[in-house]
Amino acid sequence: MTVKLAPTVTLSHGVAMPQLGIGTWPMNDGEAARVVAAALKMGYRLIDTAENYENERGVGAGIRNSGVDRRDIFVTTKFNRKWHSIEGARMACEASLERLELDYIDLLLVHWPNPDQDHYVEAFQGLVQLLDAGLVRAIGTSNFKPAHLHKLFDHGLVPHVNQIQLDPYHTRADVVEMHHAKGIVTEAWSPLGRGTRLLADPLIADVANRHGRSPAQVVLRWHTQLGYIPAARSTNPERLAQNLDIFTFDLSSEELAAISALNRHDPDMPDSDTVGH
Repeated sequence: MTVKLAPTVTLSHGVAMPQLGIGTWPMNDGEAARVVAAALKMGYRLIDTAENYENERGVGAGIRNSGVDRRDIFVTTKFNRKWHSIEGARMACEASLERLELDYIDLLLVHWPNPDQDHYVEAFQGLVQLLDAGLVRAIGTSNFKPAHLHKLFDHGLVPHVNQIQLDPYHTRADVVEMHHAKGIVTEAWSPLGRGTRLLADPLIADVANRHGRSPAQVVLRWHTQLGYIPAARSTNPERLAQNLDIFTFDLSSEELAAISALNRHDPDMPDSDTVGH
């Protein structure tokens, strides 16, 4: 059976990362095993999990049950604040490898900066050592704001990827501009928004009708045409297939601009200066 694969984005050190992924929060192990296996058979190649999701064992089972060659799968996971040290990053990586039953991780991220304890620089230094040791293929951060990234830059450290909350209601221009300046790839969590409000937006609905596509497809295409990597969660096989089928149409420059203009202030957006685990 021929499957459609997403194109890839080349990270700053030359590793290719699929431009569309499947997120696995808040799936439990059983659900993650089922959905990951189905998604990989369908053509997904980027899987996003984390220590805090408590489903790495299920993700690993899904990978093994999919029949897809491990070398063709890009696995991302993230570690918590208790591991924010050079040695802690190694311990976190080894624990994730054991739960996933894998020999290496494609992308390992510091899940939150947790500036209250202020050890994220050491955590990232630990990631550099893991990259040098070949236990991971790429390293990055998650939920890092410009001030957190600047502190890494001050120590000569630049993530390959920063995974942030990003969607047309939260375009995060300050972070994205810094990514562009430093060659950091932008990955989006909750790329379809949190809840149903974004997908019900009249502008999104209008663009979707114009292209004969679903609102989710339009939003994901907005992400990919802007160079982002969205990792969208779904357990529904039909929606998974629709989400993967976004590379056969293009939004116009006017449509991209109109969708980006939906950006708005959101006082309820998690603030990584105070939120984290």
